Amino acid sequence: MNRFYFTKTNKAALFFAMALLPAGMAYAQVKKDTVAKEKKIEEVVVIGYGTQRKEAVTGSVVTVKGETLREVPTANITQALQSRSAGVEINQTSSKPGATMKIRIRGTRSLSDSANDPLIVLDGIPFVGSLGDISSNDIKSVDILKDASATAIYGSRGANGVILVTTNRGSKGQKPRFTYNSFTGSQTLFSRYPMMNAAQLTKLRHDANDLIKNGDSEKDGVDTDWQKLYYKPAMITNHDFGVSGGTDGGNYNVGLSYLKQDAIVPLQSYERFGFRLGLDQQVGKIFKFGFTTNSNYVKSEGNGIASAPTLGYSPLASPYDEFGNPRRTLTMSSNMDQAWVYTRKSLDALGDKYVDETKAFSSYNNMYGEVKLPVDGLKYRINVGLDFRTSNSGNYTGVGVFNTNPAAISSAGKGNNQTYHWTIENLLTYDKTFGKHKINAVALYSSEQNTYTSSYMSAKNVPADFFQYYNLGQSPQADITVRPEDQYYARTGLVSYMGRAMYTYDNKYMITATLRRDGASVLAEGHKWNTYPAISVGWNITNENFMKTFQFVNLLKLRYGWGETSNQAIAPYTTLGSLTVNPYNFGGAYSTGVSINTAPNPYLGWEYSKTHNAGLDFGFLNNRINGTVEYYRTHTYGILQNKSLPSTAGIPGGVLQNVGNIENKGWEASLNAIIIDKPNGFSWDAGVNWYANRNKILSLASGADRDENNLWFVGHNVNSLYDYQYVGLWQQGDPYLSILEPQVGAAPGMIKVLYTGGYNADGTPVRAIGPADRQIIDTNPDWQGGFNMRFAYKGFELSTVGAFQKGGVLISSIYGSAGYLNRLTGRGNNVDVDYYTDDNTDARFPKPGGLLNGDNPKYLSTLALFDGSYVKLRTITLGYNLSKDFLKDLNINSLRVYFTITNPWIIYSPYHKMSGMDPEPNSTGDQNQAVSGYKNRQLIIGTNNPATRNFIMGINLSF
Repeated sequence: MNRFYFTKTNKAALFFAMALLPAGMAYAQVKKDTVAKEKKIEEVVVIGYGTQRKEAVTGSVVTVKGETLREVPTANITQALQSRSAGVEINQTSSKPGATMKIRIRGTRSLSDSANDPLIVLDGIPFVGSLGDISSNDIKSVDILKDASATAIYGSRGANGVILVTTNRGSKGQKPRFTYNSFTGSQTLFSRYPMMNAAQLTKLRHDANDLIKNGDSEKDGVDTDWQKLYYKPAMITNHDFGVSGGTDGGNYNVGLSYLKQDAIVPLQSYERFGFRLGLDQQVGKIFKFGFTTNSNYVKSEGNGIASAPTLGYSPLASPYDEFGNPRRTLTMSSNMDQAWVYTRKSLDALGDKYVDETKAFSSYNNMYGEVKLPVDGLKYRINVGLDFRTSNSGNYTGVGVFNTNPAAISSAGKGNNQTYHWTIENLLTYDKTFGKHKINAVALYSSEQNTYTSSYMSAKNVPADFFQYYNLGQSPQADITVRPEDQYYARTGLVSYMGRAMYTYDNKYMITATLRRDGASVLAEGHKWNTYPAISVGWNITNENFMKTFQFVNLLKLRYGWGETSNQAIAPYTTLGSLTVNPYNFGGAYSTGVSINTAPNPYLGWEYSKTHNAGLDFGFLNNRINGTVEYYRTHTYGILQNKSLPSTAGIPGGVLQNVGNIENKGWEASLNAIIIDKPNGFSWDAGVNWYANRNKILSLASGADRDENNLWFVGHNVNSLYDYQYVGLWQQGDPYLSILEPQVGAAPGMIKVLYTGGYNADGTPVRAIGPADRQIIDTNPDWQGGFNMRFAYKGFELSTVGAFQKGGVLISSIYGSAGYLNRLTGRGNNVDVDYYTDDNTDARFPKPGGLLNGDNPKYLSTLALFDGSYVKLRTITLGYNLSKDFLKDLNINSLRVYFTITNPWIIYSPYHKMSGMDPEPNSTGDQNQAVSGYKNRQLIIGTNNPATRNFIMGINLSF
C-alpha cells in the first residue's frame, strides 16, 4: 500500500455535505401531511436508432434534459454536464477560453488516451465536432449510454460509451414561438498562485546561505505583486435568439447565437457565432423528411500566452526603471537571470507585433427521408450526414518580442486543416404491439468516410509587422520553411451492418439483442472486420401480481446486460510501412539514401471489450424517491502497444501490436427525491450520484511486467505514477543518513524517502537509496460523485450543483520539480512553502540551499502529490419567474431572470487549505511551460490559466 505525506482526510467534513441530503430525504419520507401528485415514469429515452420507454430500458442509460443544462450558464455545455451522472467524469484539459474537456465514461479501457474518448452522436449521426460546438439553448436532451448492451449498436466506436445529443424541434401545429436567452458576467480570479512576497523571498535567500544576491533589477524595499499586474477580471457574454413553430404537416426551428469569452490572462479570447435550422415535414400519410444544420464560426486568440513567466519574477524587481519607464527586461538574482517582462500593460501594447489566433468554420448537416411501408408497423428511413470543418491558424512574433535580445528576429507560422465527413445510414424499423407482446426491431446498413488534410509553413525575418503571418512569401526565401512532415492527408472509411430486436411481454419481462458487424479501413487486411454481439434482459418486478400490496413501490426493475464493443483509435496507414530519406557521406561526397522508418504491420486489429452490467432501478412514494444502483465489469483485449524490435531489425521505434489486456470495473448509485412538493407554494427536490471505478493492467507487450517510460505496470492502474515515497525530512541525529544518502551535501533538512532494501546483521542498510526504491502510485480516487438541490417558493428558485471526491492523488506541479518556481534557492521567485530551518524542523519542505538534483532539491517531485479529496459547490443560482398573469397582458409566455455564481465555495479540501487554490485539475501533464515529466493523459494543476469564479446575470424570455 502506497503512503504519502497527505494531510489526513477529515472524514466528518468530507461526509458533512453528503449526509445532509439523505437526512433530508429520510425526513421527507415520513411527512404525512404532504400529498404529491403521482410522477409517472413514462419518459421516453433516446437509445440510438430509436427511442424506448424508460421503464422498458434494459441497458445503462442516463438522460440529462436541456432545461437542466441551461441552469448552468457556461461557454461549453460539457461543463454543465459535470456532476450530473454517476460514472461520467468530466475534467478540464485547459482553462483557456474555448478549451475542450476530457470526458471519461466508466473510467479507462485503453493505454492510448484518445482511445478512451466516448462517441458523440448529434441528432442520430456520429458527430466529428466537439460538444463545445453546440449551444445549450439548442439542446432538448443528452442521453448517455454507458454499458455494452446499450452501446453495441455503435460497434467499433461504442467501447467508451456514447453521448446522444438531441436538438430542439418545433411542434406540429404550433404557432410561432420566439425565445431569447442571454447572460453576461464577470470572470474573476478564484485565487492567486501562492507565490512569495518580497520579505519572504529575502528570508528564503538568507536561509539558503545567501548564495543568491539581488540582481540589477532588484532592490530592497520593493514588493511587486506581479500577478496583480497580469490578471484582471474578464467578461463573458452570450446571446441566443430562436423561433420555432409548425404547420399541420410539419415543424421548424431556427436560431442564431453569439458567445464572447475573454480571459483573465492578457490577449486571450474566444468568440463563436452560431446558426441552426431544423425542419420536419409530413407529405401525405406515408412520407416524411427533415433537415438539420448546425453551423459555427469560431475565433480564438492568445493560445500561446500562459502564467509561468510571470510567476517566476522576483517581487524585489520593479516593472519600472529609475526614471519611471516600463522595463522591457528584468535582470534577477546575482546569477544575472534575464527575462522579458510579461505584464498586462506590456502585452496589450504589442499591437501588430504579436498575434496567435485560430479561425474556424464548421457546418454539421443531416437530412432524412422516411416512408411507411405496406406492412403495418414497418418503415424505411435513410439518414445522410454531411459535415465540413476548416480551421486556419496563424502566429507572428515581432522583432525582440518575448526575448531579452531586442534584436531577436521575427518569426511567423501559418497552418490550415480541413475535415470532410459523410455518413449514409439505411434503416428498416418494425414496431408492433400484439396484446401483451411488444416488438421493436431495427436493421441497419451504413457507410461513412472521413477525409482530413493539413499543412503548415513558417518563416523568419518577416519584413514588417503589418504582414504578420498573412504573407510569409515576403520573407527571404532562405528563411521560409516548408517541411514534408507538416503536410498531411488521410482518408478513412467504415462500413457497418446492424440488427437489434427488443421484446417486452406484459410490461414485465424485457429482452434486447443486438448484433453489429463493422469493417474499418485503418486495420490490416484479414483483420478489418469484427462482429459485436450484445444481449440484455430486464424484469419489472413492480408489475407482478404479488407487488400489488406494496402500493408505495412504483418501480422495481432488475437489469442485466452483456456485450462486446471495440475501438479503432488507430492513425490511418499505420498498417503500411514507410521509408525515410537520410543523408550520408560516401567517398567524401554528400549523398542521400533511403531507410526503413516504420515496418509494415499486416496483423494490426481491433481493441475489443467485453462488458457485464447489472442494475436495479427503483421508485417509491409515487416516484418521489427514485434512483439506480449498478455494477459493471469490462475486460479489454488486444490493447495496442508498441513492441520493441531487436536492433538488428534496423527499424526504429518498434511496431504497434495488439498485445495488452486491461480490466475495468466499478459501481454506481444515484438517488433523487422530491422532498417537499408545493404545500403553500414551496418545493424542495434534491439528487446525488456516487460512483467508484478501478482499472488494472493485466498484461503488456512481450510478457513484460512494466513499461517505466510510459508509466504502465501490470497489476496497477493505467494512470499510475512511479516515484519515491516521501516520509518526511532528515533530522539531526537520524541514523543512517550517510549510508542512505552518501552524496556530498546530504544533511538534515533534506527530503527523506522510503528505503525498501535490506539490512545487515548490525541493523545498518545494505545500500544507498536508489531507483529500486521507487514506488508505483495509484492516482485513482476511492470514490466520487455529485449532488444538486433546488428550492422554489412561488416565483423564486434557488438551486445548487456540487461535487465530491474521496482520496486519489492530486498532482500540483508548482510544488514539485517545477523548474524555476520551486528551486528553494532564491533564484527568482518561489512558491510560498513551509520549509525547514533550524527553528522549524517540523516543516514539510526541505532546507533551502540543500542538495540539488538539477534545478530543484533532490526528491522534490514527491511533494507535488496531495490528497485529492474535496467537497465543493460548482454553481449557485437564484432565479425569479415572473407570474403568468402579469405577463399575459404583455403577450409574453414566460420571463425568468437569474443570478449565478460558478465555483463559489470549496467546502473541504486539504490542498485548498494549504494553497488556497481550486483542487480540481486545470491542465494535462504536457501543457505546462514550467514542468515536465508527467504524461499527457495525466491531469494536473499546473501553470495554465488559473481557475475563475464567475458572477453571471441572465434572462430567459419566451413570447
